[in-house]
Amino acid sequence: MPKPAPADAAQPVVSPLTSAAMFLVLTVADGGEDAVRDLVPDLSAYARAVGFGRPDAGLACVTGFGSAVWDRLFAGPRPAELHPFVALDGPQHSAPSTPGDILLHLRAESLDVCYDFADHVLTRLGGAVEVVDEVHGWRYQDRRDLLGFVDGTENPEGVEAFDAALVDAERDLDFVGGSYVIVQKYLHDMAAWNALSDREQELVIGRTKAGNVQLPDDSLPKTSHVDRNTIVGEDGEERDILRANMPFGSFKEGEAGTYFIGYCATPTVTEQMLLNMFLGDENGNRDRILDFSTAVTGGLFFVPPTGFLDDPPPAPDADPDADSAPATPAAPAVLAAPTAPTANPRPTDGSLGIGSLKRS
Repeated sequence: MPKPAPADAAQPVVSPLTSAAMFLVLTVADGGEDAVRDLVPDLSAYARAVGFGRPDAGLACVTGFGSAVWDRLFAGPRPAELHPFVALDGPQHSAPSTPGDILLHLRAESLDVCYDFADHVLTRLGGAVEVVDEVHGWRYQDRRDLLGFVDGTENPEGVEAFDAALVDAERDLDFVGGSYVIVQKYLHDMAAWNALSDREQELVIGRTKAGNVQLPDDSLPKTSHVDRNTIVGEDGEERDILRANMPFGSFKEGEAGTYFIGYCATPTVTEQMLLNMFLGDENGNRDRILDFSTAVTGGLFFVPPTGFLDDPPPAPDADPDADSAPATPAAPAVLAAPTAPTANPRPTDGSLGIGSLKRS
């Protein structure tokens, strides 16, 4: 039977922007694997049940699994490029890799339906998992972040979005329609940021604040967020990721931030962006936004296609070849050293991005 097209096989990775989102990162307890595996085939049923009562809410639920837990849950092939999130230790700023086995990315027009879905899942799992990070995001003004700039302007759309975000048969025949997602939680120093003039802020971001227009090439700093997040391949084509970032905040905790979430058909594109941001190029150009935004979490997950969730593989100990299965791979060589980004062939604004590599 032929493999379905990536778009037909995928979870709702490519979905419209919504007014609310919930990001849950879970760890799986020792002995909790069976409970998680038993839940997986019912995830789509929970989404349908919750969404049925609120069709206007546009609930979209995406589930991803980290590298370490994959081999605890599933026998058989593993995604070709799945590996642990790699911490970055730059000359000025660091990006941590933090615990996380499962990512739940829930989107809707109102937060209550996200809550209902999460409640079903977490009640079912009980002590099999622990919530190690939870962020509730919401639309701010005209899709701006709390720094005051429009976020995600240059996201790919239509066919280009599916091409950027989803694994195809040429890349990994076993996981067509899957996606690699990197998440990071950033906390902003709003006092320091607000002390800058609008023009100074625009030079940090690389776009105008009011009009949301990318600065001309001759006035775009190499340390701007736009420049540091521009990746061009050997073929001269820009490499895109699909972002679904959301602002969040808590007055009690004194937090204001951006939750970065970027989907891609390969993790190497997002990882190169992070290298450009934190380690910089050969001239020492790093992302100036990191002077005002601190990464406090980092994780990498694989989002399997819907067919995998509906009929997951057996437990690893049920696989007769389990003893000879290859060990979890280390992070790929792409993270060994940063490369300078090529000049941007078309406008892009990038998004906040982060995990140890050390550069002297």
